[in-house]
Amino acid sequence: MTSSEIPSPLWAGAAKTEITNSEVGAAEDPLYAGIETATANDPLYAKALIFSDHTTSIALITVDAVALGEIGTIGNDFLPKLRHRLHQELEIEPANVLINASHCHGVVCQDLEERTFQAVATALQNMVPVSVGVGTGREDRIMENRRLKLKNGREADVRRAYSLPPDDQVAAIGPIDPQIGILRLDRENGNTLAVLFNFACHPIQGVPSGGNTADLSGFACKVIEDQVGNGAIAFFLQGCGADINPQLYRDIDNPPDAEPLGTMLGLSALEALRDIQCRTDAPLHLINESLTLPRADLQAGIEALQAEQMQLLQTLRGTNLNLKTFVPLLVKYGLSGEYPSYDAHRYLHQRALGRNDLDRLDLNNRQSLEHYIANIHIMEELTRIQINLALLKKNQALNQAAGEKTIAVEVLGLKIGSFVLIAFPGELPVQIGLAIKERSPHPFTFVSGVSNGYLYYTPTRGQLANLGHAQEDSDCLLAPEWQALFEDKVATILRRL
Repeated sequence: MTSSEIPSPLWAGAAKTEITNSEVGAAEDPLYAGIETATANDPLYAKALIFSDHTTSIALITVDAVALGEIGTIGNDFLPKLRHRLHQELEIEPANVLINASHCHGVVCQDLEERTFQAVATALQNMVPVSVGVGTGREDRIMENRRLKLKNGREADVRRAYSLPPDDQVAAIGPIDPQIGILRLDRENGNTLAVLFNFACHPIQGVPSGGNTADLSGFACKVIEDQVGNGAIAFFLQGCGADINPQLYRDIDNPPDAEPLGTMLGLSALEALRDIQCRTDAPLHLINESLTLPRADLQAGIEALQAEQMQLLQTLRGTNLNLKTFVPLLVKYGLSGEYPSYDAHRYLHQRALGRNDLDRLDLNNRQSLEHYIANIHIMEELTRIQINLALLKKNQALNQAAGEKTIAVEVLGLKIGSFVLIAFPGELPVQIGLAIKERSPHPFTFVSGVSNGYLYYTPTRGQLANLGHAQEDSDCLLAPEWQALFEDKVATILRRL
């Protein structure tokens, strides 16, 4: 091999800046309703990882935030303005910038663009030759699929925004993806420069203090950085976690606490990291293409859900009970099925005299309890419909205001050595991520949602048939045909990488 044929070593630089909000009352968005914005439980960061093979420079940026525009406190102009500045001042091509939001519900600072730019500039100054290693870990203890398959053929989702269907209506749950995709970058002296890990789960557990937090992904990063040491920076890339919740997300017996979950994720990543061997021959390749997807016309779905709402209202029945009388009766009839209204001897005395006064009272009370409980279940279903109906109306208004029947988004493919990443701005469900990995010609393929913008939820075609009954299928701008178009584009990019 001649010297001209020897591949140039890959160079990389890493840096981070804190972006935690410090202003009182900085967020009025309902996304932050449960967060004490003036209290910082743990720091939020913008992190930059720069790659260069002396021909191409790529900036991979992660931000501890819910999204890059559309929702939350980051404006829609953040991504184009930052890309423009990176191009003008640091000569990084806009198409070579990948920014991923962890999707935690932390509140970021007002000068996010400046601090993110500084992280990239510092990473660029810190470039060193690196060797690259790729591997996978496993963590299945900290998350669960939040979509519930019901016996009536529909699906509901596990949210804090509304109550769940009764247990006897639940038939099954969906899958999870326990894989942790890991990219390891080592300096020439063997010390680790950066660890990038991809994992599918909503980091929305919260912390006992109620304070601002980077949530489980932030805690996982801290564990990795603390244990690897030598200034290594850990980068979390959100996976296909649209329908994946942290475990015990709706626990009402204990304060929400993301730290144990993040610690387990970090330790599982570290366990896999130890077995990864790094190599210097790591070709760099990036493909960034536009994909035009069809917007949905949600009006028919809205009208169908409104009709269902009216039907449910008509099934409510009057009862003799209110909340004050219902709760004591429920306790009494739960404690004693045979003698709920009084001690057994009074029932036996009445029956010996040929009377059934208490038995008739119990019959009437049990019927009232059944009717009241039925009303409660209807009320709970109406609550779910009302919240999801509001999402459908909001998205129908967004699509109509756009004045176009399609929307253009970025699909990015990145290959670093044998590490292959597909990035997309939508919140992708776990089934799509699992299918892409299974069909990919590259053994180490990972998928990252909430990247380079925000497209709301992007459910599967099957989930969109459940329109209005779960958040994912209600908070979506796209028509069902989007999935096939996206998967075809991804397959093409994977073949070309």
